[in-house]
Amino acid sequence: MHRRHQIMLDTAMTFYLPDTLARWPWPRTISPHFGKVDAASAAWFLQFKALQPKSQKAFDRGRFGLLAALAFPRASEEHFLAACNLMRLLFFIDEYTDVSDAAAAREVADIAVDALKNPHKARPEGEIVIGELVRKFWAETIESASAASQRHFIKQFADYIYMVITEAADRDAGICRTIEDYLAVRRGTVATRPSFMPLELPLEIPDEVYFHPVVTKLIDYISELIIIDNDIASYNREQSTGDENHNLITAVMHQFNCDVGSAMAWAAGYHDEIEGKFINGLKAVPSWGPVIDKQLHEYLDGIANWVQANYSWGFESERYHGTRGSEIQRTRIVPLLPREKPNPEVHKDGVIVASIDM
Repeated sequence: MHRRHQIMLDTAMTFYLPDTLARWPWPRTISPHFGKVDAASAAWFLQFKALQPKSQKAFDRGRFGLLAALAFPRASEEHFLAACNLMRLLFFIDEYTDVSDAAAAREVADIAVDALKNPHKARPEGEIVIGELVRKFWAETIESASAASQRHFIKQFADYIYMVITEAADRDAGICRTIEDYLAVRRGTVATRPSFMPLELPLEIPDEVYFHPVVTKLIDYISELIIIDNDIASYNREQSTGDENHNLITAVMHQFNCDVGSAMAWAAGYHDEIEGKFINGLKAVPSWGPVIDKQLHEYLDGIANWVQANYSWGFESERYHGTRGSEIQRTRIVPLLPREKPNPEVHKDGVIVASIDM
């Protein structure tokens, strides 16, 4: 285990939440457009009537506009609106597919990708709401998107949503993967690459730069840091609802036959290792000339800021710690939630009609 983060549980009913970003060089920042634009984005999402009122209230507690504000603090007002809408779209897909079997997840993926590739084509009558959500989002976003950002987003979104099928198949079979196998799947299902898209909207990063092995590796490192922080934050909620198998902490506990506190310490130590690899990897980025280098630096700085954004949002929203986020951030002590009786979402006519557990 990694000694720097090895802290014993206070009791069998609590665990210690490691401070993984104590040495991360990117500080918390927030968009000046947050209040006004987030309200517009919330109204945009409501027009689709994707959720019943009770579910919508629970969904809103996730404060997905806040995540966008923390992740894209320097975006223009127009691009920040696209970022807010994207966060709501991706988290809605996440909620929808989290209770889908593999066949239903494939249907969602096929519909969403078709809508993305045909943003000006009307969706079929009676289709689930995700089709129109994706179509409308992309039709509006591409009005101010660079050609490169459009190409990259379509690929990265498709890669993400088709990997969700694998997660659903694992859930159907009750599979808990090894750490290595889990991370291979999770790099896709965490949806970081499509989430980074608003950073690219004003940029024209050529494919040979964006897909260069050094750049790809840096993006992978950032994705892993976000995975670790997300899975640390979400473990308590997921273990309480019986949905913890697609989580790094569970994979570590199974592989090393250890308790949750030791698994948290291992994950935090792994976070330290990946941090170092990213910082050192920045020194190996090739030069493509001043114009491209400036754009690439802006993009890499933006994805590095995403790590801090995701971490801060985990405490400032109610998605993982309810109303106790600030207290838990201060004390680092998390009360272990009791196991709940299964209460799955119900999909009916493209609407989630059960309440969303937060």
